[in-house]
Amino acid sequence: MIVMLSFPNIDPVLVSLGPLQVRWYGLMYVLGFCASYLLVRHQLQKFRLEKLAAEFENLNFMLIISLVLGGRLGYVLFYNFSYYLQHPLETLATWHGGMSFHGAVLGLILAGYLYCRKKGLNFLEAADIYVVTTPVGLGLGRLGNFINAELYGRVSNVPWAMVFPGGGPLARHPSQLYEALLEGVMLFIILWRLKTIKYRRRWGHGTMLAAFLMLYGIFRIVVEFFRQPDAHIGFLAGFLTRGQLLSAIMICAGLILYFNVKTNQQPKA
Repeated sequence: MIVMLSFPNIDPVLVSLGPLQVRWYGLMYVLGFCASYLLVRHQLQKFRLEKLAAEFENLNFMLIISLVLGGRLGYVLFYNFSYYLQHPLETLATWHGGMSFHGAVLGLILAGYLYCRKKGLNFLEAADIYVVTTPVGLGLGRLGNFINAELYGRVSNVPWAMVFPGGGPLARHPSQLYEALLEGVMLFIILWRLKTIKYRRRWGHGTMLAAFLMLYGIFRIVVEFFRQPDAHIGFLAGFLTRGQLLSAIMICAGLILYFNVKTNQQPKA
């Protein structure tokens, strides 16, 4: 006999004050931003990066805006472009849901590069400092997805499979928790450790960004085998998900960046 777990039915709304609602998912974003702020500031002080520290507050603000805009536009372009082409005003309706992490990464990289170029900062050095904090927000965001009972997994009979509201009567993988562990906890531990090694061994700037792109891409591809594809997209070529395709591109970008950094480290003849 297969035992199915019931979804814990956590109220997505943490606090209601009249028309004002504080949701768990929004709180996870705030906690992620706060954690990144503290961890980046810690690194700037530890590694004595005075020039970057002088632009810390302004750069933070720019990155938060670019993360939200990139995440939303990425979802519009990558996951439901035809719908938003017919309903352009819905692009602004972020309260209806719909954010893409791959779009957020593009937004962060573009905004960070432009800001650093304008201020005369080393973009790859700044990226290496910020990117090691990203998994904290990722893990918290996936917990928010779980509380919202969204982005659930494929049908399964594993002992910890559960029945999600809106997911039909069959038990499914809690893939949000898989992502929280892989993309959040494990990725943070690996990157934080590598960051320490980087400064001890003087790896070139961009190493941490390359490692993040490759490792996140690998972890996301693995989890996508357990996650239910978006209903309006389904599988590409019968077996590939949109998330896996975008993650494969991330891995390629990480490899290119890594070998470029290693090449630039080689002593010139």
